[in-house]
Amino acid sequence: MDIAALKSFVDQTWREEITPEITDYIRIPAKSPHFDPDWQKNGHIDAAVEHMRRWAEAKLAELPGATLEVVRLEGRTPVILIEAPGEIDDTVLLYGHLDKQPEMSGWSEGLGPWEPVLKDDRLYGRGGADDGYAIYASVTALVALQRQGVKRARCVVLIEACEESGSYDLPFYVDHLATRIGAPSLVICLDSGCGNYDQLWLTTSLRGLAGGRLTVEVLTEGVHSGDASGIVPDSFRLARALVSRLEDEATGEVLLPELKTQVPAERIEQAKVAAAALGEEVWRKFPFAGTTRPIATDGVELVLNRTWRAQLAVVGADGLPSPENAGNVLRPRTVLKLSMRLPPITDGRTAAEAMTRALTEDPPQGATVKFEAEQSAGGWNAPPLAPWLATAIQRASQATFGREAALMGEGGSIPFIGMLGAKFPAAQFLITGVLGPHSNAHGPNEFLHIPTGCNVTASAALILADHAARDRTA
Repeated sequence: MDIAALKSFVDQTWREEITPEITDYIRIPAKSPHFDPDWQKNGHIDAAVEHMRRWAEAKLAELPGATLEVVRLEGRTPVILIEAPGEIDDTVLLYGHLDKQPEMSGWSEGLGPWEPVLKDDRLYGRGGADDGYAIYASVTALVALQRQGVKRARCVVLIEACEESGSYDLPFYVDHLATRIGAPSLVICLDSGCGNYDQLWLTTSLRGLAGGRLTVEVLTEGVHSGDASGIVPDSFRLARALVSRLEDEATGEVLLPELKTQVPAERIEQAKVAAAALGEEVWRKFPFAGTTRPIATDGVELVLNRTWRAQLAVVGADGLPSPENAGNVLRPRTVLKLSMRLPPITDGRTAAEAMTRALTEDPPQGATVKFEAEQSAGGWNAPPLAPWLATAIQRASQATFGREAALMGEGGSIPFIGMLGAKFPAAQFLITGVLGPHSNAHGPNEFLHIPTGCNVTASAALILADHAARDRTA
């Protein structure tokens, strides 16, 4: 393969086609169904599907026999399915999603979730990096190989529209499309993160997630705090005490034994290498306020905290009026939305059950306590890398970034990967992405780092070529 020609084609396609397409895609508020229950009526997800379909169909004209279909099951978000025949009797599955997180407040002046802004190499706006670029990168990688006559396996591209809601629609499509997907020996997922923008990052594990709503009710209606305080317990204090059953409020360590696991020795060694490569960027990438410090100073411990240890975040609250509207009233209830990230090999349902028991048994002062578990998904730990893939990843990183690849777990969840890992236990996984320092997926000022998008696209093409050329008897 002419790597210089490959990179030139990919860079040109990103500059002239992909960046303008993603710019327009950012303008579509295609929020995931969990955040837009009326998604069918509002039509934004369908608009995003049509936007991507139009570009991809035109590009697929360069791939003999390639087809694209928008598949719709009754009452479920659609998926885009692309099938591209190959010269090798094998299958590669490439995955991405097009649904988005909600707006979130706090965007910098001049930036917003649905108004794309290109500054230097960064394209700001919701969904470009998470994960609108995936279909464009996948199709471009296939076309790049075709233009050089490089052999590859049959490729299936699957783009879903429910990932940010936990991919609850996806199992139905995987079953419905089982014969068309086949049995992939390699899965490429472009929905993950990167520790920096200087090298290719391979995700080796993903945390699971358990969460829900904790409601603590002490009154049927609010009462004057001067009359009731000292007699009626404050619902926030009781909620705080219940949360302390889950975590040590001084250190953030999760206390429930069901949510703890032994970190595999291999992952600890990889964390050491990743921490050395990142240095203080492990924590400096976050927008700390004032003199706030990270939980720990040891980079290895921070990497393991965000990839292999359970961590709790209170991500929402109800029953609390805004400060300007808060009178001297002892409120009847406090509602907290809890999000517990789980170690990759912890069972999500078991974790949710343990949280429910801890929060609801023996309620303090007899308060009415309810925990409604809304999410419970296990994580994923990658199978050992096949020698060919380990070599291919390093070759691709050197050829595109000019530096060795790095391996590290990710703190987020991609439910689809765990599902496929169970369904195809013999498959190899290449999980990577463009979400690096300050890119802030799900939060304000999310951006897509375009040069990394180019390099990840070219890397995917090189790895597809190595997959076809590998010794399958080894």
